[in-house]
Amino acid sequence: MHPPSAPTRTPGTWDVIVVGAGPAGATAARVAAENGCETLLLERAVIPRYKTCGGGLIGASLAALPPDLPLNIYDTARQFTFSLNGRRERTLVSGSPTIAMVYRSELDAALTEAAATAGAEVRDSTALATLQQHGDTVTVKTNRGDTLRARAVVGADGSASRVARYVGVRCAQVDLALEAEVPVDTRTADRWRGRLLMEWGPLPGSFGWVFPKGDVCTAGVVAARGEPAALRAYKDDFLERHGLRGPRPLHDTGHLTRCRHPGSPLARGRVLVAGDAAALVDHWSREGISYALRSGDLAGHAAARLVTAADEAEAYTTAVRYGQQVDDVLGVEMRASGTLMDLFTRNPGLVHTALTRLPPAWRRLDAYIAGRTSVAGIMTTPFARTATALATRLPRRPA
Repeated sequence: MHPPSAPTRTPGTWDVIVVGAGPAGATAARVAAENGCETLLLERAVIPRYKTCGGGLIGASLAALPPDLPLNIYDTARQFTFSLNGRRERTLVSGSPTIAMVYRSELDAALTEAAATAGAEVRDSTALATLQQHGDTVTVKTNRGDTLRARAVVGADGSASRVARYVGVRCAQVDLALEAEVPVDTRTADRWRGRLLMEWGPLPGSFGWVFPKGDVCTAGVVAARGEPAALRAYKDDFLERHGLRGPRPLHDTGHLTRCRHPGSPLARGRVLVAGDAAALVDHWSREGISYALRSGDLAGHAAARLVTAADEAEAYTTAVRYGQQVDDVLGVEMRASGTLMDLFTRNPGLVHTALTRLPPAWRRLDAYIAGRTSVAGIMTTPFARTATALATRLPRRPA
C-alpha cells in the first residue's frame, strides 16, 4: 500500500502524525509506516524517558510485540503471592510462567526504534500544542512553533492526553497510582526473584504490588482518586512491611490511570485515539500495556486507510470501523473487567479466597496471565457468574 502523497510530500506535510511514543503510539507509527505511509512520531520527552509503570508484560502483551524485538527481561514471575491487606498470605505457582519484568523506558525506546526502522520519522522533545481539522487535512502545531499537516492523526499521548480532550474521551473510573523503584541488596533480591506480590489493600478497590527486577523492585499501590493522603499512608505501610522503604528510591512517582466509559468516542473525524489516551485500561488490574499495543496496531491500520480514503464519507466509515474494532476486542474485555472490579470492590475477601483456595479460579487467572484466555472468558464461567450474583446480595466488606 503506497498512499498517493508519499512520492511528492512537501516539508511539514505527512500522511500520518502520531502523538506520543509509548506502546500505543510507537506501535501505531510502525504499522502506518509498514503500510507505506509517510509517518511522523512526536514525543514530548527525550527518548528514552522514565514512565511510571509496573513493567510486567502479560501474555497478551508479549504476543502483540513485534517479532524479535530486542528487549531486556529482568525476571519472569513463576510464583504469585496474594494477601489481604497483609493477612492470609498464600503463594501459588504458575503452570506456565509468563509475566516478563521490564522497564518501560527500555520497552518504549525499543518500540520507537522499531517504528523508525519501519520508516517513521521520530522527533522527541516535541509536544502537541494545538490540533485542528479542515476537510481532509489535520493541522498540528507543536511547542517548537512548527505547523504540520497530515491526512490522519493518532493520539497516544497518555492519560493526560490533549488529543483525548479534542476527541471527547469520557472515563468511568479514575485511579491514582503511587510507585517507587527501590534498589535492593542481594538477600532481598533473592527473596523476590521469580515471585511477584499482589496485596488487596484497605481502600475500596485498592491493591499493592511488588515486581522484581534483579537488584531493583518496582513497588506501588493504587486506589480510586480522591483520598491521596490515605493512599500515601497505605504506600508507606506497604513498603515498610515488605522491607522496601529504607533505601533511597531511584524513582518515587505517581500518576492517574483512566478507564474508558462504554460508548466514549475513539475518533473525531480523521483523529483517532489509542492506549491510555483512549482510556483503554483494565478496570481491575489497571493493566494497560496489552491494551496499548493492541489498540495501537488497530489505530495504525486505520490511519493508513484514512490516508487512502477516496472522500470524507469513506474516511467517516473508516473511523467508525476503528471504533467498532476496538470495542469488539478491547471493549468486551473492559466491560468484563468492570464487572470483576465491582465484585472485588464489594468483597475483596471473596475474591482472595477464590483465587487462593479454589484451584479452578487460580488456573483461570494463570491462563489469563499467560494469554490463553481473557477476562471476558473468566467472567463467563459458571463460577464467576455465581460469585457475581452472590456478591451483589452480600453487604460491601472492606479488606
